[in-house]
Amino acid sequence: MANTPPSHQTCIPLPSDSGENQTDPEANATLVPIHIVTHVSQLPKEFVEPSAEKPLVVGFDCEGVDLCRHGNLCVMQIAFPDAVYLVDAVQGGEELVKVCKPALESKYVTKVIHDCKRDSEALYFQFGIKLNNVIDTQVIINCVSYVEKEEVRLLLRKDPKFWTYRPMSELMVRAAADDVRFLLYIYHKMMEKLNHQSLWYLAVRGALYCRCFCISDNGYADWPPLPSVPDNLVKEGNAPEEEILSVLDVPHGMMGRVIGRRGASILSIKESCNAEILIGGAKGPPDKVLIIGSVRQVRKAEAMLRGRMLEI
Repeated sequence: MANTPPSHQTCIPLPSDSGENQTDPEANATLVPIHIVTHVSQLPKEFVEPSAEKPLVVGFDCEGVDLCRHGNLCVMQIAFPDAVYLVDAVQGGEELVKVCKPALESKYVTKVIHDCKRDSEALYFQFGIKLNNVIDTQVIINCVSYVEKEEVRLLLRKDPKFWTYRPMSELMVRAAADDVRFLLYIYHKMMEKLNHQSLWYLAVRGALYCRCFCISDNGYADWPPLPSVPDNLVKEGNAPEEEILSVLDVPHGMMGRVIGRRGASILSIKESCNAEILIGGAKGPPDKVLIIGSVRQVRKAEAMLRGRMLEI
C-alpha cells in the first residue's frame, strides 16, 4: 500500500446486499483513498504478485497522449474496493509499468475496463504486455458519464499533452479516478444477470478486443489462448459458434471505396452482418479492416468487403 498518506479521495460504489437503492450506484458508496504511485512499493503485493490463492477483480484504464501503439501512455488507473491507484508512467517510467506486467497478463486478476482496444495496443507495443483476462463493459453497456470527463475532453482538444503534466492537478486525479471507480459496481451488477453463455461471450469478446489492434507478424501466436466454451454448454447442446478476429488487408488507395461516401458503404455492411467492423483511422493500423464475430458472420462481412474492393 502507499507509504505516504493520500491527499485525494473518491467514492467506490458497490452493490448492496440488502437490495435497497439498487438504481443508485452512489447509495452504497464507500470513501476510499487515491494513491498516486511512482514506485512499486506503493502497489498492493497481491496485485504485483498475482496468485490462484488470492484472485482479484480490479477496475482498469489507461490515459495518455493520443493513446495507441505510438501515443505515450501516461497513467494507468487501478480500482480496488478499498482504494484507487494511479500508476504514474511519466515519473515511474517503463520500469514501473513493467512491474504490473504479471498482473495485467494474469488469469488470476480480472481486469474490468471500458473499451480496452487502444489501451491494449499501447501496452503491447510500448511495454510488451499482452493484456489478458479482461471484462470489457463496452460489450454490454455504455459506461457511466460524468461532468469531469467532459472537462477533460475539452482540455485535450486545446492541449493534447494534458496527461503529461506533473504534478498531477486535482482535475487530472479526479478524472482518472472517475474512469475506474464505477467499473467494479458495473462488473458485480453484470455478473448477477448473465448466464453461462453470456459470461463466455463476455470473456471471449474481451480477449478479441485486447488483440484487435495488436497486429504483428506472428498472428497472435504469443498471446494466451481464447477462453474455451464451457463444458456445461457443450453437454446441454447449446454450444455457441466460435468467435474469431479477422484482419482484412485493403489494397492501398482502396479504403475510401470500402468506407464509401460519408461512411455509407461500411455502414451498410455493418447493418447486414452481425459482426463488429473496425477501421484503424488516423491512429492506424493503416489499410486494414478488423472484423470480430462468429465465424459465419465474419466470413460474410469479409466477402462483402472484398466485393466493395472489386467494384468499379
